[in-house]
Amino acid sequence: MSDEEWERFLRDSVAGAAGAPMEPSARAREVQRRLRERPGQPEGWRTYSPARPRRRTGWYVAGLVAAVVLLVVGLFPQQVVGWFSGGDGQGGVPLAAESQSPQEAPGAEPALRPTLAEPFRGSPAAHWADGAAGITAPPAKATGWMNAAQVKGALRQSRDFLVAAGLDARVLRGERPTKAIALLNPHQNDVQKYLRTALSSSAPTGATDPLLLFSRFRPEQTRLVGDQVKTRGRLTYREGSLGAVEVTADVTFVYPVTSAGDSGPDAEVVRTIVRRKIVMSWDDPSKVDTEPGTMTLVSYALDMTNGGCSAPTGYFVPPFGTADKQRADQAHRVDPYDRSKPIDTGDGTTATGADCATATRS
Repeated sequence: MSDEEWERFLRDSVAGAAGAPMEPSARAREVQRRLRERPGQPEGWRTYSPARPRRRTGWYVAGLVAAVVLLVVGLFPQQVVGWFSGGDGQGGVPLAAESQSPQEAPGAEPALRPTLAEPFRGSPAAHWADGAAGITAPPAKATGWMNAAQVKGALRQSRDFLVAAGLDARVLRGERPTKAIALLNPHQNDVQKYLRTALSSSAPTGATDPLLLFSRFRPEQTRLVGDQVKTRGRLTYREGSLGAVEVTADVTFVYPVTSAGDSGPDAEVVRTIVRRKIVMSWDDPSKVDTEPGTMTLVSYALDMTNGGCSAPTGYFVPPFGTADKQRADQAHRVDPYDRSKPIDTGDGTTATGADCATATRS
């Protein structure tokens, strides 16, 4: 800028001529300073910026955790029940019905003795259903010579047989299993012979022991604690020989009992545990000699714990007074609550003397 232009600039500034530059105010200088310190396009005072959506990470994590929990419950229901049982093995969450073969034995329970007030304490059966409710049946579909409604009826009657044979209070007291026998084909000669021998002999053999089908205690020796028997098991079915509907029952019964002569509040309680596998054939009457509403027995097997380890008597004989006595030389040990394995008919639990297996728990 030349000297002339500079002098003219000074005169115009002093005189306040139009267009002369003005010194910014203190507020303006402060605004300029803030803008220099915060670069970028300033936001207008009437402008609006929509809020950025928040990421829902928490919901995703919660959903993943819930899926894992459901998977664990589905794969290990017994163990999950044990976590929430309250620690006494008596109450807690009821176990869901058995809809398929278990993959492993039930989880360990607190080592607590059963009592008259809590006969299932310390046992996996504390979480099982009572009586017939623990025996589940699958949906009925037309099979063999039966339509769906007839299959449903066969499943119902198969369960009726198990109830009459293993849960009827009179049968448990040693009376004749009349209702159960009424469901058996009267023309099946081998079974009818077995029934006559088993229910009339005072010294049955292993092949004619009524316990193979019926649960019985001598009332003068043993009495049931309470009025509930715990059960767990299920029915399955398929088409059998000659178009018959073949129903297989695999059920475990747990009977809490005490000595009939011990009526004190501290009476010893023993659990007799019985697992039966029975195959029943509901035959086509046009092909097999049978009667309406009856079925043919294909096979039946028994595995029991605390039911007697001597010669068969036709009744369960709980080992009162021996709860703490385990023979150390016994190599064959069984878990009576393990339903993941096939029923073991050769473990010696109904045999005599030292051949008896040792239960790992009761």
